[in-house]
Amino acid sequence: MLAFVGCAHFEDKPLVPTRVAEALESRSLAEAGLQDFVSINLGRNVPAWPPSEWNLDQLTLAAIYFHPGLDVARAQWAVARASIRSAGARPNPTVGVTPEYNISAASGVSPWAPGLSFDVPIETAGKRGHRVARASHLAEAARLQIVNQAWQVRSQVRSALADYVGISTRLTLLQKRLEFQDQIVAMLEQRLAVGAVSVNEVATARVAATKWRTELAAERSRLGEARAAIASAIGLPTKAVTGVEFRFDLAVEADASRRVDSVELRQAALQQRADIRMALAEYVASQSALQLEIAKQWPDVHFGPGYQWDQGEGKWSLGLSVTLPVLNQNQGPIAEAEARRVEAAARFTAFQARIVAELDHAEAAWRTAQEQLRQTDELVAVQAGQLSRLDVAQAVGGADRLTVATARLEVAAVELLRHEALVQAARAFNEVEAGLQRPIEFLETTALGSTAAERSTAAKDSRSQ
Repeated sequence: MLAFVGCAHFEDKPLVPTRVAEALESRSLAEAGLQDFVSINLGRNVPAWPPSEWNLDQLTLAAIYFHPGLDVARAQWAVARASIRSAGARPNPTVGVTPEYNISAASGVSPWAPGLSFDVPIETAGKRGHRVARASHLAEAARLQIVNQAWQVRSQVRSALADYVGISTRLTLLQKRLEFQDQIVAMLEQRLAVGAVSVNEVATARVAATKWRTELAAERSRLGEARAAIASAIGLPTKAVTGVEFRFDLAVEADASRRVDSVELRQAALQQRADIRMALAEYVASQSALQLEIAKQWPDVHFGPGYQWDQGEGKWSLGLSVTLPVLNQNQGPIAEAEARRVEAAARFTAFQARIVAELDHAEAAWRTAQEQLRQTDELVAVQAGQLSRLDVAQAVGGADRLTVATARLEVAAVELLRHEALVQAARAFNEVEAGLQRPIEFLETTALGSTAAERSTAAKDSRSQ
């Protein structure tokens, strides 16, 4: 009976959809647990909580803390680690009771001959070691999937943040352009009143003002959608980021001095990216699986001692049995394992080919964005210079108000173009960073924690104590 003392017992943990939904809806950036998580991983205290402004690193940590996709990856890693224990389990011996009854027993002699038999399986050819090795490599692949998922989450947060800041700045520039357009309309209407311009000129200016007003309203709607996208990327309901301020410098993101095309970075990505290392771990696991199937050609040994009490005489027996590999030598499973190893190798090659294509595309997009940014910088400089000369001319009576207002409108137009180029450059850099997965240490050391549900339970327990 002592063998049953350490048995596990079932613990019912019902999943109530309404409670799960309530927990998701109650998530907030103001949570004390998130404050501790951010402080620990940034290596400094964050005394004012929640921060008045959230930057990319803080939002990335919030996403690692909350995102349900990472919770799924962590749970899968826990399953993979548990499988190592299963793979290392040794087969239990068995015991059997074999009573015999002698129908020809002499009078006065018990016809019963009770007996016990045992079967002790002994694995051969290192099968257990190969099972453990395969499970260990698959657990490493599951761990790396968490890191890979964390990079995808960071990329989504960065993209959503760039879109939000880009739309917010575009709103300001559109408002500025609309003000200049309204000024031009007012000036043209004054000239129309004295017959200095035609009705068509005024109508054209009014249509342009209506167009910019409509675009401004559309951008305001997009700003709300962009805020919702940030919440989704973090793993929060939209109401959790309502009123939250974000800090993200597009100019820093688009800095042309950043090195994005070095050979060293590309080689590091092709060897050290999380998905590359994950595919490599899966390949090594397929090797261990093949070794296991080859080892199964060697039969396991079953050691079978027994004892019988026969009419006052104790009798010991000793049995030894093996499976005879005469009908098959495990050829089918070996062939399958070899094919899976070939498949894993092909998958690894495909991963590297995809990464090369991603990096080539990202670097090309970065170069294109930098060229567009350079051209729009030149346009802004030209238009600003022209406006400056017109301001001087107006001061001495050499240019009228309408000409200067039109020049200001043109400057606002090229500033919008430059802003679009800036946003594209920031997006291109996001693609480059996601392709290189650098610096990888930041995410690899923070993403491998407990799930959000486990942290929430721990926080509640801590508060109740």
